[in-house]
Amino acid sequence: MDIGLTVGDSLERAERTIEGFDLAELSIGEGSDPTEIDADRLETILAAVDADLCVHLPFKQDVVTPVPEINDAIVDYLARLLAWAGSVDAKKAVLHGTARNPHDTDLRPLFAEQLAAIGTAASDVGVELVVENVGHQKRGLPLSVLGDLARETGTAVCFDVGHAFMEDGDDGVERFLSGYGDLVSHLHIHDARSRGDTHLPLGAGEIDYSVVTDHLAGFDDSVAIEVFTDDVALLEDTAGRTRSILEADT
Repeated sequence: MDIGLTVGDSLERAERTIEGFDLAELSIGEGSDPTEIDADRLETILAAVDADLCVHLPFKQDVVTPVPEINDAIVDYLARLLAWAGSVDAKKAVLHGTARNPHDTDLRPLFAEQLAAIGTAASDVGVELVVENVGHQKRGLPLSVLGDLARETGTAVCFDVGHAFMEDGDDGVERFLSGYGDLVSHLHIHDARSRGDTHLPLGAGEIDYSVVTDHLAGFDDSVAIEVFTDDVALLEDTAGRTRSILEADT
């Protein structure tokens, strides 16, 4: 199992915090040109600590709309970003599972088509696409819908435990992992509280992580700690707790 950090779009944050971790998950900002990222500096930062790279595609980019021309442009845009990700040897690319109207059932077949096309663009450049649950957000697909579409298209899942909790509590975490845990190849780990606080260090919130242990003990893929702090001690503590959760006996 590889445990790393989300570092936003900041090479400075990566350099300050990544030592001792296995990977950095770097965000590509909406509308930004990733070729302007200093690829040599990025490579140097990662090589110094022997860490791999994952990328997070733009947070606000919907996957599907009702307009075919816009959908084509979305695939083209994300394919361009993925080509850059492949050029810097990113292992995975995280995509938010969003739609212009996530409750419009007519869009779901189109979402599947879009997801498959984006997945092909990723695999063509040697990157694994992982679709992330964001059903607690206005444009996020509900957990079960996202799971069904990921299975239908053969797309791996980035399971964000905190997002699932914010959407439907510990029950939501349990149901998703019961039905779709085999699709998970990347995890976002943080704690959350039902009042709305999220991206907290583990132990500071309300999530029952024993549910994760029940379904993912022995997990042997990639994990990104998504705690919004540069306090390395807090990040390392959450990483240690994460390792205990996922390496626990089944």
